[in-house]
Amino acid sequence: MLTFLAKRTATLVAAVLLSSYAVFLIPYVTPGDPVRKIIRSRVAGDVVDDSTVKALSESLGLQDPLPIQYLRWLGDFFTGDMGLSHVSRTPVADQVIPALGITLSLVIVALGTAVLVALPLGIIAALRQGGKVDKLITTITQSFIAMPEYWLAPLLVLVFALKLSLLPSAGWSTPASMVLPAATLALRPISFFTSAVRSGVIDALQAEHIPAARARGLSRTQTILHHVVPNGLVPLSTLFAVWFAGLLGGSVIVEVIFAIPGMGRLLYDAVINSDIPLAQGGVVLVVGLAVAITTLADFLHRILSPKVGGTLA
Repeated sequence: MLTFLAKRTATLVAAVLLSSYAVFLIPYVTPGDPVRKIIRSRVAGDVVDDSTVKALSESLGLQDPLPIQYLRWLGDFFTGDMGLSHVSRTPVADQVIPALGITLSLVIVALGTAVLVALPLGIIAALRQGGKVDKLITTITQSFIAMPEYWLAPLLVLVFALKLSLLPSAGWSTPASMVLPAATLALRPISFFTSAVRSGVIDALQAEHIPAARARGLSRTQTILHHVVPNGLVPLSTLFAVWFAGLLGGSVIVEVIFAIPGMGRLLYDAVINSDIPLAQGGVVLVVGLAVAITTLADFLHRILSPKVGGTLA
């Protein structure tokens, strides 16, 4: 177990460092004077005079080798200093933290909804394996994969907001504002979650301990609830984490369409406006959180699944 934790921690740290270094290099690989762009991200006001730029460059250590600058930048980042936005001239941290909170809320509701729908569908399909119910559930849920967010979101707005006037078409002012974007993000995960639960339950039904449980006097319902379902949920934990991590930065389309001030919308605006500090802060934060989530899921999967975890040595 300690070896596994050490390897996963090393992988996490390496992934965050590599991604953060790539983000750090953005001012140097995009058009324009990198020194002026970096100064602009750290000093309020416009710096135009060459002598002023030179003095600030020396005081900020921008003449140092890139690895030294990177370590200094990374240290500032972890202390909450992500620089100043080029557009709003306000600290980046004051923008990315609230935006991340909004996106986390949206993703949790969306994936929570997907799990609540996929669990019973996957279990029912597995218990009716090969039958009409199984084929119907599989066909319907698999069709969700062919419904991308950029197509589904306008359709839901057209029907439920404009035609029926049941829900808001955009914004983030009331709980009702979350319904359409969460439904848009939940549909495709439902397909994958249902398939994972179905496969997990089918595998659990074929395990050797199931006949033994029945032989001990457990009813079929008790056996399914206590032995089949828990073992069948193991694959769902990893899949949930993968989708969670992906939607943290992958909800751009939904947040733009529904005018949600989340992380996806923030990164979209940062790219459109060439707001380098804002893009840097948002990307590093999302990547770090995504890697941490997938690592935690891998750890839990190893504990919960004997096939994966082995002896946990």
